[in-house]
Amino acid sequence: MNKQRAQEIASSPVMANVTYNEVPIYIQNVDDHNETARIYPLDQPANEQDVPLAQLKEHQQ
Repeated sequence: MNKQRAQEIASSPVMANVTYNEVPIYIQNVDDHNETARIYPLDQPANEQDVPLAQLKEHQQ
């Protein structure tokens, strides 16, 4: 996923269908410098992690 799209999703009030390793996730914020995103699985909000933007996939609704 590109940085701009990840930032749009993170700041949008509308939930996007994004996965990391086939797991639906929520993007909390994007780190421009490192090109990573702070995410957590939708079913595990306490399991936050930083992952490369390139490993995030957006799926059409």
